[in-house]
Amino acid sequence: MAASNSIEGFKVATVDVEDLMEGERDVEVSDENREETLAYQRMMTYIQTLHDVPDFTYSKSFLNALHWMLQGHRHHPRKPAGQWRRGPVYVTDARDSSIAAYTAPDAEAVPPLMQELVDWLNASDTTHTLVRAAMAHLHLVSIHPWADGNGRMSRSLQTLIIAREGVLAPEFSSIEAWLGRPGNTWEYYRELASRGAHYLPDQDVSSWLHFNLTAYHQQAQTVQGRLTRAGNVWEALTDFTQQTGLDERIISALHDVAMAGRVRRSRYEHAEGLSLQQAQRDLRDLVAAEVLSPVGRTRARYYTTGARFPQRALDIARTPMTLIDPYAAS
Repeated sequence: MAASNSIEGFKVATVDVEDLMEGERDVEVSDENREETLAYQRMMTYIQTLHDVPDFTYSKSFLNALHWMLQGHRHHPRKPAGQWRRGPVYVTDARDSSIAAYTAPDAEAVPPLMQELVDWLNASDTTHTLVRAAMAHLHLVSIHPWADGNGRMSRSLQTLIIAREGVLAPEFSSIEAWLGRPGNTWEYYRELASRGAHYLPDQDVSSWLHFNLTAYHQQAQTVQGRLTRAGNVWEALTDFTQQTGLDERIISALHDVAMAGRVRRSRYEHAEGLSLQQAQRDLRDLVAAEVLSPVGRTRARYYTTGARFPQRALDIARTPMTLIDPYAAS
C-alpha cells in the first residue's frame, strides 16, 4: 500500500502504513494521506477475500464498485467515484505537465471497451496467470476509464487475478512494493509511455511482459532476502536476551525496531498478547536499560534504538541484498 500510493504521489512511509493498519490514530501523516491509505487498505482487503468465491464473475459494476471503495472518500463533482469518466483524460509527462504523454480513448468508447475487457476476464484461458494478470493491468490502464485512480485500480486488478489463483500473500500477489522503488517507478512510467501516445490495442507487448516478469521474480527475491534477514536478526536478538537475562518476549519489540526502525506500545502489546500494563512495564524497563529510546509523548510515543541496543542485530538488518536479473544473458 505504501508503494502503490507513493507512485501516485501520496508519500506515507511503510512503518506509518503499518501503524495505520494497526488502528493507531496518532500517526504523523496528513489527513489526505491517511484517507488514501485506509481507503486502499479496505479495497485490497476486500480483493483478498474474493480468492475463493465460487460464483465470482467480473463485471463493469464490480469494477466501478472497487473504484468507489478507492475514491469514494473524495468529493469532486467532475471526478465522480465509481462512474466512468465523462470527458477526456490525459497522462501528463513526468518532466513537463504541459505535455500529454498519453491520451486515453474518448469517453464514449469507455463502456464498450470495458465490456470487452470484462468479457475477456471472464473467458476461459490457458494463459499463465502472471502473464494474464500483467495484460489485465495494461488493458485497464490503457482504457483509463475513470477520471482518477486508474493506476491503482489497474495494479489492483493485477493483484486480484493472481489472488484468484490462490496466491494470497501480498508479497507474492502484488508487485507494487517492487514498482514503488524510485528507479523502478521511473521504469514503469517509461514502459507505459513506450506503448504509444494514444490507445493502440494491436501492438507488440513483449517488453511489457518482460518488465512484469522481471518484477515478479525480483519481488520474490526481495521477499526471500527479507525472510532470511529477519530470521538472522531474530537469532541475534535471542542471543542478546540470553546473555542479558531479559525475557524472550521482548524479542518481538526489538525485532520491529531493528527491521522497521521503531515499535509502538500497542503493536508490541498485540504481538505478545500482553495487557496494557505489562507492555508499558516492559518498554519502560528497556528504556531504563538504554536498550530503547522513547520518541514523543503519550499516545503518539514510539520507541527506537537506545545506546545499548544490540549492534549485531542492527548490522544484520542494515546489510543490503543483491538482486539478480533473471533474464540477463549468462
